[in-house]
Amino acid sequence: MLKNLPLEKVYQFIEPGPVVLLTTAAPEAPPDIMTMSWHMMMDFEPPLIACVVSGGNHSFAALTKTKECVIAIPDIDLAEVTTAIGNCTGRTVDKFDKFHLTAAAGNEVAAPLIAECFVNLECRVVDTRFVKKYNMFVLECVAAWINPAKAKAKTIHHRGYGEFSVDGEIIKLKSKMR
Repeated sequence: MLKNLPLEKVYQFIEPGPVVLLTTAAPEAPPDIMTMSWHMMMDFEPPLIACVVSGGNHSFAALTKTKECVIAIPDIDLAEVTTAIGNCTGRTVDKFDKFHLTAAAGNEVAAPLIAECFVNLECRVVDTRFVKKYNMFVLECVAAWINPAKAKAKTIHHRGYGEFSVDGEIIKLKSKMR
């Protein structure tokens, strides 16, 4: 028998992908990192990614001003650090320093890569039409980096209220996608 699900809990079951770290680099401040799980793929070539960054978030101002960022994908080894980053603000904390993360230079944007993450995506904002109404930015990935040593990394997925799931077994099914 089905049971009523309160609407405020819907997001726990429809989260689009792994928890990621978004870095920004405003000229007058240290680079910042925010934890984010509200993102989705929009297109493949070029890769377009939509993400929601709260207007009250410290990273919102930097992303709005510079129109560039890095989406770094942490693995399960960084789960506690990723959560701790999301529980503090870049207004008062240098997160690279506090969490002992290594900022690495990319090729296309000023925002730093995070060396400890297994994938880093350098992105530019290409559409801001949804920012005023929904705080949603459309990003184009202009360069991508992977750490081959972490090829089988497991990602974490936010399920709300401090609950996460971890990637499970990978299965392969017939697909027409390349």
